[in-house]
Amino acid sequence: MFALKHHILLGLLMALVLVMPAHAGEAEDLRNYVDENTQRLVEKLNEERGLYERDPEAFYESMDKALTDFVDFRRIAARVMGRYARQTTPEQRDEFVVKFKRSLFDSYAQALVNAEDFEIQVKEATINPQSDDRASVQMEVISASGNRYPVTYSMYKNSEGKWLMENVIVEGVNIGLAFRDRFSQEMEENRGQIQVVIDGWSDAVESLNLEREVDNS
Repeated sequence: MFALKHHILLGLLMALVLVMPAHAGEAEDLRNYVDENTQRLVEKLNEERGLYERDPEAFYESMDKALTDFVDFRRIAARVMGRYARQTTPEQRDEFVVKFKRSLFDSYAQALVNAEDFEIQVKEATINPQSDDRASVQMEVISASGNRYPVTYSMYKNSEGKWLMENVIVEGVNIGLAFRDRFSQEMEENRGQIQVVIDGWSDAVESLNLEREVDNS
């Protein structure tokens, strides 16, 4: 079963794909666009395998540039903090966004070292019939050994009309919810000291046992 780092790898890699607007009549166009760009993104993955070890800051910059316009890290981070976000200062919220991104990029980099070859099949993109500013993209990652891993991206359209990722589900595990549960646990263990939780977030992500949740899903 995939370890946490491989869940992060899949999530971030998929986010690189979702760069085309997906209006109500363009769901099929989005699916086709993602298919056409899969090979380019796999090539990018291969090119970056050694970048993290050679120049970590260059790796962070590359990931930030590639993902920031397509993944709403601030929205995701706020949801991870949940009700505790109200206890934070604007500076602490900004700090947590940075810590949150860095922890994901670190996990992505470490997953690159041992990642096996794989292919991505995009099944479909669906606009929510109840709300045309919400969409989901169904994908499947197929490993070299033939294992298949379903991935679903939750998308929303911001005030500027741009589609951004706000959550990911890997093999039935809601990654955003898993992170939020972990943040809440850290708050309890640290007796509500939110700065301590923010400072130690990278270690908290490292110890998050998502593979057990996948096994139980």
